[in-house]
Amino acid sequence: MVLEKLGSTLRESLSKIAKSLFVDEKLINELVKDIQRALLQADVHVQLVFKLSNTIKDRIKNEETAPGLTKKEHLINIVYEELVKFLGGEKNEIVLTEKKPFKIMMVGLFGSGKTTSIGKLAKYYSKRGKKVAVLGLDVWRPAAMAQLEQVAKLANVPAFIDKKEKDPVKILKEFEDEYSRYDILIIDTAGRDALNEELIAELKTLHEHIDADETLLVISADIGQTAQKQAQQFHETCGITGVLVTKMDGTAKGGGALSACAVTQAPIKFIGVGEKVDDLESFNPKGFVGRLLGMGDLEALLEKAKEAISEEDAEDLSKKFLKGEFTLLDLYDQMQAMKKMGPLTKIMEMIPGMGQLKLPKEVLETQEGKLENWKHLMNSCTKTELEDPEIIDNSRMERIAKGSGRNVGEVRELLKQYKQAKKMAKMLKTQNPEKLMKKFQKGGMKMPGMK
Repeated sequence: MVLEKLGSTLRESLSKIAKSLFVDEKLINELVKDIQRALLQADVHVQLVFKLSNTIKDRIKNEETAPGLTKKEHLINIVYEELVKFLGGEKNEIVLTEKKPFKIMMVGLFGSGKTTSIGKLAKYYSKRGKKVAVLGLDVWRPAAMAQLEQVAKLANVPAFIDKKEKDPVKILKEFEDEYSRYDILIIDTAGRDALNEELIAELKTLHEHIDADETLLVISADIGQTAQKQAQQFHETCGITGVLVTKMDGTAKGGGALSACAVTQAPIKFIGVGEKVDDLESFNPKGFVGRLLGMGDLEALLEKAKEAISEEDAEDLSKKFLKGEFTLLDLYDQMQAMKKMGPLTKIMEMIPGMGQLKLPKEVLETQEGKLENWKHLMNSCTKTELEDPEIIDNSRMERIAKGSGRNVGEVRELLKQYKQAKKMAKMLKTQNPEKLMKKFQKGGMKMPGMK
């Protein structure tokens, strides 16, 4: 999970509120200290931490409880709202124009993950129907052009590079006639170990020649509090319009980069949450804080679902659910969609209420293994068996197990999961979906594959 330690600490703090009989000054002081400790451990600057915690404390003491909320709910809501403000408030998306191409210039120091992020950004926009190309202007780092070519191939987009030319402005002009064929052009620029005079001069020159619509600074989450200084220096050099924070999945210290960028005039627009080309998310402070506090992030979940399954397929599956029809083929399609959405650990934290269940990571990894095994079992079924699983008797189970290299017990477990999913389909046909969701959030219903 992104900033897992920070999230677990904050969730534990809020659970104290939920379990307490009274909301008194002692409880409030404990909550504020817990929040301070959690943010400091996440490498957030001490002055920012005390400013935030004092604001939370003042609001709790001086504000009337909002209508419709209990004192506990009001307290939790204040924590949520202040953390959202702290991380930038509203979502700051890149607003694309009709101009062709829309130019995104990427800047950053060595080791920040700039070139890899270009591949992720190219894939992000390609999945949304945009025609994307990348341009390599990093003439300093050895193999920079080759790496850009490689990430472009992973993202399935063309790369404009010249491995022999050492003047980035000449490379920019070399492919000028090609750019108008694309909706978005993402431009890689040179980095350094530090923002020195030579790099500043080159970036200023490129900034003038490129005339970028967006200039994104790529910052690694593990640099902590120095992120603010970097953001300011790059902004003075080439007028950055946003930040892309990388390595958010592999560090406990990402709070420094997040908060430092949020308080500058350089809003975070994307975060890298893994090593794969699909592991890039548009940064939404509300959803991000929701995940940290175990409240979920439905917007991100729906975005993942849209990428995994087309509207037509989703509509077709929903019609089958409402008719009470459900086959192993439908279960297979569900499993494929879940796999496309990413690891279960990431999906679970987006579902409201699920982040508070404290499911061990090992349990979720076991479930992912089961989904993979079930896929092999289904591949060993005949078309008739997939369409009508009720005909699968003991002899068929043995054949399916043998053909897939699994055991009969796993076949029985798959059929049990199918029956549970079919039962859920019948319930959806006869019950109010809102009541079902409430039942699900309270733990009365199980996710596919969960015991």
